Order: sequence, then structure tokens, then C-alpha cells
Amino acid sequence: MDKRPLDALNKSKGKNVYVILKNGREITGKLQALDIHLNMWLEDAEITFEDKKTTFGDLLVRGDSVVIASPSNQ
Repeated sequence: MDKRPLDALNKSKGKNVYVILKNGREITGKLQALDIHLNMWLEDAEITFEDKKTTFGDLLVRGDSVVIASPSNQ
């Protein structure tokens, strides 16, 4: 059992995660690293906003803009 909420994300390194930002954008990508501030380094990231999808290679997500971060089922 995870003792801290970040433990669930930490176990997801190398796997896909789903992130929602304060501005409404949704991000999916393979989690490579994260810190206690929820800054996340993602590979093969995609941002979806207003039904438009933009593909990125690598993406750094700043933790203070994150509303939801979850391991993905994909």
C-alpha cells in the first residue's frame, strides 16, 4: 500500500500518466521523472485542448500548474 500520494506516481515511472492543468489542458505521456513539487518530465507527450491534440517529444510540466496527475490505463 502506498503511504504517500506521490508514491503512486513514482511507481509509474516509465509508464503513461494523465495530467490535467489549471488552464484546462490535458496531457498524456510516459513519466520519466518527478519531484516533490510535482514537476514532471514526460516523453512522447501529447497535449489536448479544445479537441485539438498537439504532439511533443519531451515535455517538462511545472508542478504548480497541475490540478490532477494520475497513472494512466493506456
